[in-house]
Amino acid sequence: MARPQFGDPNPSLIYRDRPAAFGVLEHDGLVALVAIEKPGHRAWFDLPGGALDPGEDAAAAMIREFGEETGLSVTTGEVLGEADQFFINTDGEAYNNRQTLFTARLLGEAPELKIETDHTLVWLAPIDAVSRLRHDSHAWALTLRLRRRFQATPDAGIPPATGLRVDDAR
Repeated sequence: MARPQFGDPNPSLIYRDRPAAFGVLEHDGLVALVAIEKPGHRAWFDLPGGALDPGEDAAAAMIREFGEETGLSVTTGEVLGEADQFFINTDGEAYNNRQTLFTARLLGEAPELKIETDHTLVWLAPIDAVSRLRHDSHAWALTLRLRRRFQATPDAGIPPATGLRVDDAR
């Protein structure tokens, strides 16, 4: 599959490439997100993750960022995909996040890892998470995860068909 590009770039800006990694963690039917609150900006939701440090690979960055933002210890699962996302950060810098998006597996709570005080771990139902994520690339990754999970277990969590036709719903 081609690497999708998300976001609407402002043609007057130059977007610097920013290698990044994010994780999709599901637990008890909910999805881990971070609520981010910065002074002077409306709060938003992202998948846990962020930029790679120099010399760091995507898997290591996802694990590190997850801990720093959520206080959870995780490991990487499968690579869901790679995608790019144009965005402007709260400092006005224009980036193209060149992301690797993973599933994450929970190892346990690790509050000593959490250092980002403006990030708060929240657990949302998948449909709420998809609709509230700030970046389309994050919603795309979560949707990929959900589709793959349901395709692997087609009867899990899907109610039986009711037999209701579109005409009957009017």
